[in-house]
Amino acid sequence: MHHDVRLRAAARAIFDAVYPTDDFTPVAFDQAERFETIHYRRAVEAAQACFLVVGDGEQLVLI
Repeated sequence: MHHDVRLRAAARAIFDAVYPTDDFTPVAFDQAERFETIHYRRAVEAAQACFLVVGDGEQLVLI
């Protein structure tokens, strides 16, 4: 996913929000991405779902 900067940034934001400490996932985002852990794959799926809902050019309001 290194070619899609927006998707990677969204996945990282989701990953960091859902798994804030080592208690939730054994590795950091970069390692999770490298090894394609379930935590990473779920964050990517969530990011893709967000982009489908929001669409191109629109901005998602964070609350």
